[in-house]
Amino acid sequence: MNELQITDLKRKRNRNFFVWLTGIPTLKNQLIYQVTMKPLTLLAVTFLLSTSLMAQEKNEAEKFWNTLTRLCGNAYEGQLPESAANDSFTGKKLIMHVRACDDKTIRIPFFVGDDKSRTWVLRLENNRITLKHDHRHQDGSEDKITQYGGTATNAGMSAIQVFPADAYTAELIPAAATNVWWITLDEKVFTYNLRRIGSDRLFTVTFDLTKKVSIPDAPWGWKD
Repeated sequence: MNELQITDLKRKRNRNFFVWLTGIPTLKNQLIYQVTMKPLTLLAVTFLLSTSLMAQEKNEAEKFWNTLTRLCGNAYEGQLPESAANDSFTGKKLIMHVRACDDKTIRIPFFVGDDKSRTWVLRLENNRITLKHDHRHQDGSEDKITQYGGTATNAGMSAIQVFPADAYTAELIPAAATNVWWITLDEKVFTYNLRRIGSDRLFTVTFDLTKKVSIPDAPWGWKD
């Protein structure tokens, strides 16, 4: 082997060594990429699933709200269960009127015979629905017992929302501290319900949404 061949062989060896040497960082980078990206991918999937579940939860309250707002402007007659015995309601015409709706508030006057003192007020905020009871005198002034109710502890379901009594209610009406209200809603039926936990008190009124009735006069204290 002459000197020229020896020199060429050395060059090839050096070039191969250089290729091998520069390949190490590439392999290292690939390992780093695999090691770091797998947790990042898992984190991204977890985030997307959490976001999806939150959106799904949010949609339940919104679906309920949207179904209710579609009733806006309509009035319906209610019925008590046959077994109900309530001197304040039995034998009287019960009318709910979904009178006013916007993105955040729905007002539903509830008439019991000639008594126009009651309005159910629902509010949507932070993906939670609140139910309050607005009670008025005939002159429009607020009753001493008014604005009681509660806020749903979660987004609920599209067909039912549950409202446990809040701190204000417990202070205003100590006996109502264990009250739980709930509203069920579908395309055909709306029900308003009250249960006082620890007692026999149960109230339910059911409205047939397939049968509209004449629009009643404004409730007491109403301002358009």
